[in-house]
Amino acid sequence: MEHKDTFTLKEGSEFIELNKLLKLKSIAQTGGHAKIMISNGEVALNGKIEYQIRKKLKPGDVVKIDDLTLIIEA
Repeated sequence: MEHKDTFTLKEGSEFIELNKLLKLKSIAQTGGHAKIMISNGEVALNGKIEYQIRKKLKPGDVVKIDDLTLIIEA
């Protein structure tokens, strides 16, 4: 079953880095775990596998990990 969620950027922030998002949303247990998930190709950004650990996510970006879809909002 697919689960959808949103992440709202802090006021004044233009982006969040992919590895920080995974840690903040408790998808990854630690920052190191987030790096491994990204390096292993477990994370898709806007429909494509993303390997850039500190990729800047902006409003409208869609992150998918397994059956979880996260939408970045302003």
